[in-house]
Amino acid sequence: MAMPKKGSRLITVDGTVFRWRVRHKPTYCQGNGWTPLRFAVERADDPGGVLIVSLPCARPDNWLGERTIAIRPVLVAGCIRRARDQGWNPEQPGSPFTLTVAEDDLAALLGEAPHYLVPFLWGMIPEGGGIEDLSRCTQIRGQQEPSTNSL
Repeated sequence: MAMPKKGSRLITVDGTVFRWRVRHKPTYCQGNGWTPLRFAVERADDPGGVLIVSLPCARPDNWLGERTIAIRPVLVAGCIRRARDQGWNPEQPGSPFTLTVAEDDLAALLGEAPHYLVPFLWGMIPEGGGIEDLSRCTQIRGQQEPSTNSL
């Protein structure tokens, strides 16, 4: 079964053009952070077998503020190469091939240590960061500012 073209992105890996996509809306389990962030990959010109990649973190739009990661093209390319090494044949139709990426594998696939993000009310904070890391954050009312309300 071919995946939808709407919302997908193209990437060329070792001379083959692939289409990859993250599900548009989270499922209930993904929204609660119970199931991991996943994306699908297939050949762009002649879809055959679909690759499902499961990452060791939650979706960015999860409802509970679980840590997440941005899916970058270098990660997608690394996952495609690893899946092909493990036996995924994108030309052959059939059941989806699942690649589960462990936490320790992320650094090798990205070429650097992963940068996790934590969803916050106004955006995303780097893991271990603080409110000063939010470029779009504006403080509504400071702690030292005297109250102007009087009874």
